[in-house]
Amino acid sequence: MRRIGNTSIATVTVAALCGGAWLLHGAGHAPPQPSVAEGLPDPGEARLTAPALPPSPPDRIRIPSIRVNAPLMGLRLTSSGSLDVPPAGQKNLAGWYEAGTTPGETGTAIVAGHVDNIEGPAVFYDLGALKKGSAIEVDRRDGSVARFTVDAVEVYAAKNFPDGKVYGAAKRPELRVITCGGGYSRTTGYQGNVVVFAHLTGSS
Repeated sequence: MRRIGNTSIATVTVAALCGGAWLLHGAGHAPPQPSVAEGLPDPGEARLTAPALPPSPPDRIRIPSIRVNAPLMGLRLTSSGSLDVPPAGQKNLAGWYEAGTTPGETGTAIVAGHVDNIEGPAVFYDLGALKKGSAIEVDRRDGSVARFTVDAVEVYAAKNFPDGKVYGAAKRPELRVITCGGGYSRTTGYQGNVVVFAHLTGSS
């Protein structure tokens, strides 16, 4: 595997996450979506950033406020240039882009997971309900825990997805957590993505 480090992956999409199998079969209701307020920075908000950690692959992600506690698998790019996704049948599994930044080191680390599958809600079903200031913890293979604080939660239509903002290089340790969201169509699935923006504020 060739790691590309803190570089933009602007051509990467996560369309394969967004089929909406549960809704397609009429078994459930749409997941929560972030309000406009969650995407706006707080005036004068402290931007404390913890020192960057050395590279180490992540093993698990926890988001206590929305009851996420899931193992992480490595994700690569498909032959078409899109980000591969975790197996849809494993509801409590997320993935990280293993050719890029590892969570906690300087740069933009990418984590993605399904919002639902044919059986019901999946790992990031409640991601759109996350609030600014919420905690995200990532267990790393070197035994450390990278602790992030959420800066914003936004939803984007697929046709207007801001690649540079989401995937672009960063000068501090940052994390993006991505799932499907926006409008839903029975013919095409979810029409966009929910994206969580967070930065490193501690480690242990």
